[in-house]
Formats: sequence, structure tokens, C-alpha cells
Amino acid sequence: MTTSISAIRLLIVDDDEQLRQTLERRFKRQGLDVTSAAGGEETLAKATQCRWDVALIDLNMPGMNGIELMDRLKELQPELEALLLTAQGSIETAIQAMKRGAYDYLTKPFHLPELEVHIQKAYEKVQLARRERQWVEQVGYESCRYRLVGSSPSMQRAIQLLQKVAPTDATVLVRGASGTGKELVARALHYNSPRRGRPLVTVNCAALQETLLESELFGHEKGAFTGAVQTKAGLVEVAEGGTLFIDEIAEMAPGPQAKLLRVLEDGHYRRVGSTQENQADVRVVAATNRPLEEAIKAGKFREDLYYRLNVVTIQLPLLRERRQDIPELVGHFLTTRQIGATRYRIESNALEALVRYDWPGNVRELANVLERAQILAEDHVISLDDLPESLVESPASESTTTDPDYLREIERRHVVEILQRVKGNKVHAAKALGISRRALYRLIAKYHLESTRLESKEAGKRYMG
Repeated sequence: MTTSISAIRLLIVDDDEQLRQTLERRFKRQGLDVTSAAGGEETLAKATQCRWDVALIDLNMPGMNGIELMDRLKELQPELEALLLTAQGSIETAIQAMKRGAYDYLTKPFHLPELEVHIQKAYEKVQLARRERQWVEQVGYESCRYRLVGSSPSMQRAIQLLQKVAPTDATVLVRGASGTGKELVARALHYNSPRRGRPLVTVNCAALQETLLESELFGHEKGAFTGAVQTKAGLVEVAEGGTLFIDEIAEMAPGPQAKLLRVLEDGHYRRVGSTQENQADVRVVAATNRPLEEAIKAGKFREDLYYRLNVVTIQLPLLRERRQDIPELVGHFLTTRQIGATRYRIESNALEALVRYDWPGNVRELANVLERAQILAEDHVISLDDLPESLVESPASESTTTDPDYLREIERRHVVEILQRVKGNKVHAAKALGISRRALYRLIAKYHLESTRLESKEAGKRYMG
């Protein structure tokens, strides 16, 4: 067997005692964790204390037959893969069993090496299912703290386009500088699509050399290259039914580009070192922080692949191009990335400094600055002293402090954000802003917020990913 067999937990169910004992001895010698039983009732009694990866089940047994036992076991252990052992005359029944979830069947008598290959393949399917489930659980856990935030026209255009394309299977190209939120867009596309229950798998082209990237994406067969000690499924296979997010696609080498083009054209691909065609059902979302048009002119990127990727393009703006979103982003990060149980608030002059800064690292840099500030802040209040010196001393942009109306808009948005967060509770809002209730009422009157339904228009502008 090519798989690490010592990891396989094998169940053998057969009323033929001699065959059962022969198989049990053979596989135990090879290092498998083997459980055996003579029939269905005995198996189900053991299933409450044991978990198995692969089950060998005789189709024709007295009492409960193999199909009934398989159904009961899969209810108890959904990831279990079943191999049915059947006589020549029961092949039709075995095929029916495969339609009901059996992995495969073998007719008696069979060759033991052939049985070993079937067990190996069934176990590979179990491992693949577990990797998929882990991806779903991981991203599902993380996704609740991430969302696209911003009411600026440029962000609203991106969000509206995202809302339209998310329910479809269209390939999406996300453009934007580093730190603008390209991966958040990929997550939002996935979690607002019919594929949300399947994996979202991410690969960064800049992090892997050409050979490794090709193997990572499409998998490889044992012996395909030095170090390929066993067959490995690629991320295209892991993402089956879900979304494959390819980050920094401009860095992808020509070899993987050709294979990816074929996946986008007809869904076919081959593992490295294999001649067998595989079919993929994945939605591709690609991202780039470099103009692909320049890479095409330089002969580093395929033009036909570019057109396949560029079905729908979502352009993300630089943070300094949407400064009006910064108070909203600050409120979001202080809520979702707070350190400890107590909420943090930010002084107005510190917020103004954040708005003035040009943010070469974009939203990612803002999130990191706020995390640092929370660590340094005393009494859960972020002041200018808690911000990096280079940020505070950064020269003011002409589009910010020179315009008094702009600063008033920042203050208004900050008050609205806090009121939304506390659902209109004035006591909690004043505490979060670090001001008295009387000062809060003056701000509400100043910005005519008395009649504003805080949960309506402005709250609706934010898009959950």
C-alpha cells in the first residue's frame, strides 16, 4: 500500500470465519488497527466504542445484510467508506449499494493485493473528506469576524458588484494593492454563494516555486518527482464543489498557467506524473496587486488565461482614497479584534491622526496599528500616545485637515458608528465616546441625529462577508 497504512482503522465484517481471520491477521501484520465481527448486530454493538475509516462488509450475511449494515454504520459514522465483498451472482446488488454510498465492491474470490489497493483508495477519500471539513470549519469560524466595511462610493461600487456576482459561478478577478482586502472579497463571494457549505481553499502563487505550485494545485502521483513518496490530492481536488482562491496570480509560472486555463475551459486536469484525466467542479476567484496587462506585454502571463479570469473584475480602492470610511473601520476593528472582554474607545485627536495618515499598507496596516494601540492603551482608551510616532508625525494630507467640513463629517460618522454599535443607548454611547451625556446630546443635535433611524440606511450600507 502506498498510503501510511498504520493510520488506517479497518473494520472487517464477514460470517466466513476463516476468511475473516485471514484478513485480520494479514492487515494487523501490516500495522492497521483492525476490528472484526461476524455480523451486523455485533458490529453495531462495537460501533458505539470504535471508529473506523474503512469497512470491508460481506454483502450476503444471515440476519442483517451488508447494505443494511452499511446504511446503519454511515448514520453513526458519516465519514466511513465501505467496500462490499460479494459473490459473482450478486454484482447487480453491489452496484445498487454503490448508488447508496458504498465506495466500491469486490467479487469473491479476490486477490489480496487488489483488496489492499481498494482499501488505500477508500482511505484517501476519507482523508480528502476530512481535509474539506477542516477547511469549512476553519473558514466558518474565522468568517464571523471579517466583513467588508465602508460607505464611500468606491467601496459601495465594489460591494454592489460583489452582491450581484456572488450567487453565480462566474470567475472573478479581484484587483487592488496589498492590504486592501482582496481575500475578504473572496470570502464574501464564497459565503454568499450556493457553494458556502463546501471548502474555500486559498493558495498564494508568490509563496511557491513552479514545481511545488503545480503539485500543490493539481496534486501528484507517487514517484512523480524527488520527494513524492506518496500520492497527494491537489487543492483543486480539495476545493471540489467549493471555491479556489488564487492570490497573487501574476506570479504564477507558465506551466501551472496552462493547467489552470484548462480547468477554467472544461474542468479537466491531471495530477503531476499521471495520465488520468480528472474533472473539477470549482469556482475560481483570482487576485492580483499588479497589472496583468503589463505581465502579458512582458510575455510572463498568458493572454487567453487573462480573458478567462477577467469575466468579472472587482477593483478595491486604496485606503487613502476612501478616508471617510476610516472611522467606520476603526469602530469595526475595535469591536471585532478587541483584546480582552472590555471594549476600547478612541479619543477624537487620535482618530483624526488615523484619518490624516496615508496608509501605504491600507486596511491591513490600520488593523495592525489598532491592535498595537489596544495593547498600549491605558483604561481601554486609545490616545495619540498609543499610535506609532511615524504615523502621528506624518504630514497632513491636503484632502483632510485643511477642510473643516471633512473633519466634522469624520466626527459625525464616529458618533453614528458608536450609536449603531450600542443600538441607540445614550448612556452606553456617551461612555464609549468618553464624553458626558450632555455633550452627547449636543452632538446629536449638532448633526441632526434625533430623527435618524440608526439601524436603517447607514447600517444597511455595510455588507457581511
